[in-house]
Amino acid sequence: MHEKILIVDDEPSIRNTFSKFLKGEGFSVSTASGGKEAFSMISKGIFDLVLLDLKMPNMDGISVLKGILKTDTDLPVIMISGHGEIPVAVAAMQLGAYDFLCKPPDFDNLVLVIRRAIELRRLKKEIKQLDESFSSSLEMLLGRSSAIKKVIEDIRRVASSDFSLIIEGETGTGKTFVASIIHNLSRRSKGPFVSIDIGVIPESLVASELFGHEKGAFTGAEKSKKGHLEIANEGTLFIDELQNITPYVQSKLLKVVEEKQFYPVGSSHLVKTDMRIISATNTHIAQAVRDKTFREDLYYRLNEFTIKLPPLRKRTDDIALLAQGFLRAAASDLDKHISFIDDEVLAFFMKQPWQGNVRELKNVIKKASLLCDKEHIDMDILKQAMAGTLQESESRDGKLQEFLANNCGTISMNEAEKIAITLALADTGGNKTKAAEIVQITLKTLLKKIKEYDIAL
Repeated sequence: MHEKILIVDDEPSIRNTFSKFLKGEGFSVSTASGGKEAFSMISKGIFDLVLLDLKMPNMDGISVLKGILKTDTDLPVIMISGHGEIPVAVAAMQLGAYDFLCKPPDFDNLVLVIRRAIELRRLKKEIKQLDESFSSSLEMLLGRSSAIKKVIEDIRRVASSDFSLIIEGETGTGKTFVASIIHNLSRRSKGPFVSIDIGVIPESLVASELFGHEKGAFTGAEKSKKGHLEIANEGTLFIDELQNITPYVQSKLLKVVEEKQFYPVGSSHLVKTDMRIISATNTHIAQAVRDKTFREDLYYRLNEFTIKLPPLRKRTDDIALLAQGFLRAAASDLDKHISFIDDEVLAFFMKQPWQGNVRELKNVIKKASLLCDKEHIDMDILKQAMAGTLQESESRDGKLQEFLANNCGTISMNEAEKIAITLALADTGGNKTKAAEIVQITLKTLLKKIKEYDIAL
């Protein structure tokens, strides 16, 4: 299609000259003798560019420009001015005009300026469409509530940058998922996305996992191993449960962030690395900084931007959308034809506290889909899927203690402890802090037991 140009000038000879030339260059041209006629034509049709005379009777070019940009801020306007009108033309550009040309213009240059302006308009339109598509796609993945729209906007802002950032949110809110989205939208998307969960790694091995080690560096180091920092080169390193990093590892990590190089454990060979660090925490790590348990200098290095993920109970408007998405994924994985979730079930979901957040909702629907032999999930199926969970009981805290007391004579204490921890983790949707409270042990001990008993999370 020919690009459409509107020429606005009070002199018929100038309109005719410009019109004849631009039509010869392949443009579709319309003309208006003044501002009133121009506004009428713009309201009725779509133009790609306006050529606007600066000095006209009744309504001058500045007034017409303001009216045009109020109607369409992206419509490029090129001002045509006499030599004595240049200061006013410059003011017009400050108001939003694309450019100004003096009469009589160099027509070859005029065509060049017009094509550049139209191309810029096209690019702006494409970017706007991409932004709308981007937001729509993320809404399908994350939700449409006002709380999650703020998160989507934060993702859009920070993804294209190389900022380090901290994602805050309760266990199960989707911190790893959001980190992977940011990586995939970043300039590092062709590089690796490497994830390390500090909470499930024994304290003595965290440095080795992050920095790597040489063969023989410590007991059990039977061969050399690359660390996550080296593997993540040119990509993104995602550090989950940042608050659990020890002061020793904090100091080593700070040096890596500042110098982009490090020594693997037991090695004298310097390794260079260039990666973006995204961290996650289910606590208010700023408090840990105030309590002097987390280094302030490292915190500010890792926290150039913060994204806060709201718990599911504070965005119940998203539950139906998320549930349907999880159902589609589960049905596809199980090769089942389950098309919808009953309204009664969705209403039940809306009333639940969802201590395990999105992860818990996903697991419930996955289990319900496994048990379902119909085309929809109803309350009967849901009750089977949720049988024995905390959602049906007043509290499992006492039940776990009762279980340990009643079974300590029939199974070993280690077996009872493993079952209790497994149940507590399932009950809280994987929230290790809350699970530790339920079984009445410290978080540090819980993490050790998870590793010791090889409990799947």
